[in-house]
Amino acid sequence: MNFSRYRGYFVLLMDLILIFICNFALFLPALIREDIRLYNLLLHIGLLLICFFIMQLLFKTYESLWRYAESREYLLLFSGMAFGFLLYCVLNLILDTNRIWITQALTGTALALLFMLLFRFSYRIYRRSVNGFNANAGKKSIAIIGAGSAGAALAAELLSLPDTRYHPYCFIDDDPAKKGKRIQGIRVYGPINDLEEILRDTPVTEIVLAALHLPLERRTEILNLCAKTNCRLRILDDPISQIQSGKPSDSNLRSVQIEDLLGRKQVELNNRRIADFVEDKTVLVTGGGGSIGSALCSQIAAYKPRRLVIVDIAENSTYDLQNELLLRYGRDFPLSVEIASVRDRQKIDRIFEMYHPQLVFHAAAHKHVPLMESCPEEAIKNNVFGTYNTAVTARKYHAEKFVLISTDKAVNPTNIMGATKYLCEQIIQSLRTKNGTCFAAVRFGNVLGSNGSVIPLFSRQIAHGGPVTITDKRIIRYFMTIPEAAQLVLEAGSFADSGEVYVLDMGEPVRIIDLAEKMILLSGYQPYTDIAIEEVGLRPGEKLYEELLTASADLDRTENEKIFVEKAAPADPDVMAKMLDELAKAAESGDREEIFRMLHRMVPTFREPEIVNAEAIRTQVCTESA
Repeated sequence: MNFSRYRGYFVLLMDLILIFICNFALFLPALIREDIRLYNLLLHIGLLLICFFIMQLLFKTYESLWRYAESREYLLLFSGMAFGFLLYCVLNLILDTNRIWITQALTGTALALLFMLLFRFSYRIYRRSVNGFNANAGKKSIAIIGAGSAGAALAAELLSLPDTRYHPYCFIDDDPAKKGKRIQGIRVYGPINDLEEILRDTPVTEIVLAALHLPLERRTEILNLCAKTNCRLRILDDPISQIQSGKPSDSNLRSVQIEDLLGRKQVELNNRRIADFVEDKTVLVTGGGGSIGSALCSQIAAYKPRRLVIVDIAENSTYDLQNELLLRYGRDFPLSVEIASVRDRQKIDRIFEMYHPQLVFHAAAHKHVPLMESCPEEAIKNNVFGTYNTAVTARKYHAEKFVLISTDKAVNPTNIMGATKYLCEQIIQSLRTKNGTCFAAVRFGNVLGSNGSVIPLFSRQIAHGGPVTITDKRIIRYFMTIPEAAQLVLEAGSFADSGEVYVLDMGEPVRIIDLAEKMILLSGYQPYTDIAIEEVGLRPGEKLYEELLTASADLDRTENEKIFVEKAAPADPDVMAKMLDELAKAAESGDREEIFRMLHRMVPTFREPEIVNAEAIRTQVCTESA
């Protein structure tokens, strides 16, 4: 039996027993002298208990968790007692009983309230002492940044839970009025800028950032300060109501995520425009079980489509997404899942004939650069001809819009994956017309947390004690989050007219070596000492520097200042069809040398990575020397 569900009723029963005992004890001398009858005494105490019981239920006193009780909970208890006694007095006056009952009952009730408070305070002191016994044995001492309501609630819960892994050692706050004071018996130090000095020679091994509403700039500064302390950083960003719900605090603390290190605000897009674009339409997403595809499906589902059709060849991830959507939106949500490959043109045709989607988002693709270098024919079959099959079928069944998920690697590509994505963009340019389906592409850089991205790899390597491997210390990349990527696709799709390529302004680039070092530091380790960083060399087809897409003179701003559009020239459909026929033959033959020759002929900007990287290094050296 789950005792915690009945804890409040048990406390209420104990309080009723206390009231009975205190009042009975006060009347006991009169009962012994036979000044009152036992029957009358029990009747009046029973009336008092009923009045108390009714009022405490009305005030919902026993719905609180008393281990977290503060002034509000004690005020409710006092109010329930006071109004219960008041009701008792009114009933006695109506019944015209002896006033001695009211006088004695007041004394007995006050005495009972005193014992109630005494027992509650004793219980809290007991829990605190039990949990505090050998607090440092087996527990990690933590410093809590932020002595506000969230930090105080966190400390209170950590002190009240016997099985928590953490022991709060101190608060650190910028408010001078709090410095030197104590919260939950824990001393407050400050300011936060002195973090490294404050924590020197202390047992603190982890820091919890519990300041929930910091400006972005200040949050970034604090993260950098934490990185200098050799302490692991955790972040509290759940609502305080969850902390006070009795849920163990350990589950409310998360490790630092890459989003915390980006140093920029997440891009907020036009949700109203997206809603008008998606609502009450049949939407088909290929590659729906992948990182971007699943995020795209989740956001589309929130905008009430007429039907969401997920197409993917990967059954496990698609099954998980299906269950997640049905759990979130109910079994009646209009969802269809089709396990199919975009390579299979006949199956894609049957799917389109069945659902007649109005909006098509094409996220299905092979994207792993080194693997596609060694398997170019698979990249061509899946990326190029998968896109061609889906796009041609979308036009055949008169879809309103077709949006291709592309990549920055399609710009001046140095690898097979980038070259095939360039061809995907050219395919939609060859299919565009003034009437019929609107085609567009959305191009973005590295997506944080997506399958195969560097951040999950770093996290796993740090968790296993290293080494953290990077390909080259000079590499820089632009990053965006999965929600940003999904929303970009949706809003760009709403803009789409004919053949545009949309790009997100992703802020300043990030050096991968800086990212690796900061992730190690905020995990509580020293780079190169506790966790090694090894340079393993550029992978096949890899660039040192991604190009800043928004610097192109061919890009214009859209209504959203964070989204840019490139007006690409249309491609000749006859020329494209002829080249695709030749490319298909090369891919089917498996002749990889012929495939490379074909791609270099079809993609004029496709160059060897060694040449591009050498030029980038020379440019960088000239810039630094100037």
